Amino acid sequence: MKKIYNPSKEEWSTILQRPTQTVADIESTVLTVFKKIQSEGDIAVSTYTEKFDQVKLDEILVSTEEIEAAKQAVSTELKEAIQLAKANIETFHNAQKTDKVFIETSNGVACWQEKRPIQKVGLYIPGGTAPLFSTILMLAVPANLAGCNEIVLCSPPDRNGNINPAILYTAHLCGVTKICKVGGIQAIGAMTFGTETIPQVYKIFGPGNQYVTVAKQLATKFGVAIDMPAGPSELLVVADDSANAAFVASDLLSQAEHGKDSQVILVSTSKDLIDKVETEIDIQLAELPRKDIATIAISNSKLIYVENDQTALEMINEYGPEHFIICMKNEDFYVDRIANAGSVFIGNYTPESAGDYASGTNHTLPTNGYAKQYSGVNLDSFMKSMTFQKISDIGIQNIGNAIELMAEAEGLQAHKNAVTLRLESLK
Repeated sequence: MKKIYNPSKEEWSTILQRPTQTVADIESTVLTVFKKIQSEGDIAVSTYTEKFDQVKLDEILVSTEEIEAAKQAVSTELKEAIQLAKANIETFHNAQKTDKVFIETSNGVACWQEKRPIQKVGLYIPGGTAPLFSTILMLAVPANLAGCNEIVLCSPPDRNGNINPAILYTAHLCGVTKICKVGGIQAIGAMTFGTETIPQVYKIFGPGNQYVTVAKQLATKFGVAIDMPAGPSELLVVADDSANAAFVASDLLSQAEHGKDSQVILVSTSKDLIDKVETEIDIQLAELPRKDIATIAISNSKLIYVENDQTALEMINEYGPEHFIICMKNEDFYVDRIANAGSVFIGNYTPESAGDYASGTNHTLPTNGYAKQYSGVNLDSFMKSMTFQKISDIGIQNIGNAIELMAEAEGLQAHKNAVTLRLESLK
């Protein structure tokens, strides 16, 4: 990791740059795949699966027999861990339910808001270098709590045409209605346009590599909503001498092992801690099974020293990390003032891994600085707010004249007439 001491504010944008390609670099590839799927459906999906995943499939849909075999293949211990995580995630997201909002804004004018589920949602679950079955919990659990009718899951098959048993077990446990062996751009395209086998959905959720992220963004041009731009994983830790260097190093590496394009950053007011963390990273990295991946990610990462908390906070808010860990003596300063972060982890005993799996919060979060304007996935992500109103004869008399005046001022005579006719009928 590169060590940087007291960078000027003018240098921040360069120092904090993510190691990602731009939409323009990938857009043409995505649109080519989309066009093929629009015109050829399942045939195009299978062609691209063979090209990108090096496997020729007879069936895109996962069968009941495959699900049953997967349930047998997953160990009892892992099943119990998944069930514990599911219970915590359900508890936290169930608490996010809100009651109908009702108010009489004027005498005889009743307005209220109710939430309705998005009927058809698509879940993208990465399964390449790491089968992220935990993401199913984060997406299918709130989808079910919201009441979504159709939950379609796409995940890339391995070279033998199979999906990891833990993914299949978790999908079945969480009530996914259809599981498809398809990944990458072609999965996003299939859920965007629909094929003979894969249903078209109204909103697509889930993280992925840079190609998946751009595909999701371009899908919005074709009438499909997405959760957020959620690309390569990232973590920023702010720490001082009160932090445990081994813990900090383990947290940085936990995100670095996600993928070669992941990024991790340590911001510290202690040069001594930076040196200790650097040493710990070298020690722990050597023991990781995914050492090759983590090493490349670490090369894109930074150890940054700043002199005070205010400078650190300004830099962190400028970066807008997906995951943000606070290990500082004055943690409240950061907790109270952080403006841009996807999810925040506080104290030496709160690893980012807890949020990834089992604490209950959602790990599908905005990356690449989008924490400045996007929230992470939550129960409301799977719902729409609808407003209602009912106006009585007294109510229309109370607000009718104001509507007439405003409509006339905007030159919209039919709008005015719709009120005038009602008012005259009451004379």
